[in-house]
Amino acid sequence: MTELTHGGQPKATPVEVVLGVCGGIAAYKSCELLRLFTESGHSVRVVPTAAALKFVGAPTWAALSGRPVATEVWDDAHEVPHVRIGRHADLVVVAPATADMLAKAAHGIADDLLTNTLLTATCPVVFAPAMHTEMWENPATQANVALLRSRGFVVIEPAVGRLTGADTGKGRLPDPQSIFEVARHALAGKHDLAGRRVVVTAGGTREPLDPVRFLGNRSSGKQGYALARTAVARGARVTVIAANVTLSDPAGADIVRVGTTEELRKAALEAFSSADVIVMAAAPADFRPAVVAAKKIKKTDSGTPPTIELVTNPDIAAELGAAKRPGQLLVAFAAETHDALANARGKLVRKRADLIVINEVGVDRVFGADSNTVTLLDADGGTTVLGELPKDDVADAIWDAIVMRLDPLVDQGGTA
Repeated sequence: MTELTHGGQPKATPVEVVLGVCGGIAAYKSCELLRLFTESGHSVRVVPTAAALKFVGAPTWAALSGRPVATEVWDDAHEVPHVRIGRHADLVVVAPATADMLAKAAHGIADDLLTNTLLTATCPVVFAPAMHTEMWENPATQANVALLRSRGFVVIEPAVGRLTGADTGKGRLPDPQSIFEVARHALAGKHDLAGRRVVVTAGGTREPLDPVRFLGNRSSGKQGYALARTAVARGARVTVIAANVTLSDPAGADIVRVGTTEELRKAALEAFSSADVIVMAAAPADFRPAVVAAKKIKKTDSGTPPTIELVTNPDIAAELGAAKRPGQLLVAFAAETHDALANARGKLVRKRADLIVINEVGVDRVFGADSNTVTLLDADGGTTVLGELPKDDVADAIWDAIVMRLDPLVDQGGTA
């Protein structure tokens, strides 16, 4: 199997990527996606629809890809492009994918070169939708998306943000880097979370002392967001509960924003009720002030600081562990400054977790970094030590361990 890479050495055999581009204002963003593919050392054939060429012209696609752009089934007819392009592709990515294209793909309509390519492709296919919120939420579009997913196609959830004009909502094309990551996982054949609903918590909670100050921690949310990105790429429906995270939202995930530990607790309990897995990668504050001052706490003339009484916050992971149903999985994190393994073993039992991720943290260690060094400890006593890896690779290793523990999906007829 060929592999899509970025930032490292490409494989000797380049991946043949077909980049389908539909008519929408987001078509210009696909130029950046094309650059990510080509800089990985792979060959890209751009197949735009007629409407897409109203936004970005064929000369631009040809210059960026280094290859001629076919726009009609009649172009180079002797080569039978409507069959050949799909057959030779290792990966097809349609970005942006309009509501019209999703409908055609779901119902097997082939009225241009791109839709013919989709019908003949036997490789992984990824759709990155972009459209107005009302179009995305329309029952017809949702039915088409469900049908495509049921057939094994990857349909990324659109992002929330600014749309055409002054409109804002769900329907924005995900960030090109995020689409690239989904494509990389699709090509690797990891679609083992399809049909699963997962929840990932990320970031660090903040407990207010007064209207200005808070108790918090150094968690950036990078590992949690990496877990969300890789889960989306592997086919899961992902909800991220983000505590004070300032990173770009992972494409294809639903984001719930929280500030305090209590807000995180409420959101986690609600989301986990319908989920298969929850990964508690966030760093909730263990303590909060017993009283929050209504006004900014001022220095006194004596210079003596005030005494702040703290109370213990609820243990969210333990509460989830006690409430989980058969088949649900709880993954906890143990961020420790010392005695990491011993402390994690105790947490594994107290929280009734199925898997615990251990990492040693501190000043200039892990927080905010792009790599992580973790140990996985499971409820059966197994231990897996991972060397220092990029956080996306750590996330993949965690999902590999989770997938091994998931019960098989059961279809509507009651068979696995």
